Formats: sequence, structure tokens, C-alpha cells
Amino acid sequence: MSTENNKIISPTLKWGRIFSVLVFLLGTSLLVYMVTVEGEPGALPLFLIITGIVWFILNRHLSKKQLQ
Repeated sequence: MSTENNKIISPTLKWGRIFSVLVFLLGTSLLVYMVTVEGEPGALPLFLIITGIVWFILNRHLSKKQLQ
């Protein structure tokens, strides 16, 4: 019989994961809109997409570090 350690991730990291995905989705939808309407991507959507990805990766790293 194996014992399972139930470790809890802090609520801050959970909310950080949710917000990073929301920022990424907002950037993606804004990028699609700007390319459709204006014909070229703007700097803001690209910044939002990169920020969402980096935030998600850092948050994932911190949550794995917390679980160890």
C-alpha cells in the first residue's frame, strides 16, 4: 500500500495560472481581430501573448517547486 502525499498549491499560484491563460487568450483574440480588421498585428496583442506564455511558464515552475 503506497502513501500519497496530498500537497496543496497556494491560491496565489492557482489564480496566477488562470490569469496567465486569460491574458494569452485575450492577446490571441485581439491579434486575430487586428489582423482581420487592420491587416497587420499590433504590438499590444503580441506583448499580451508573450506575457501570458512567460507568466504561465514561471507559474508552473513555481508550483512544481512548491510541491517538492
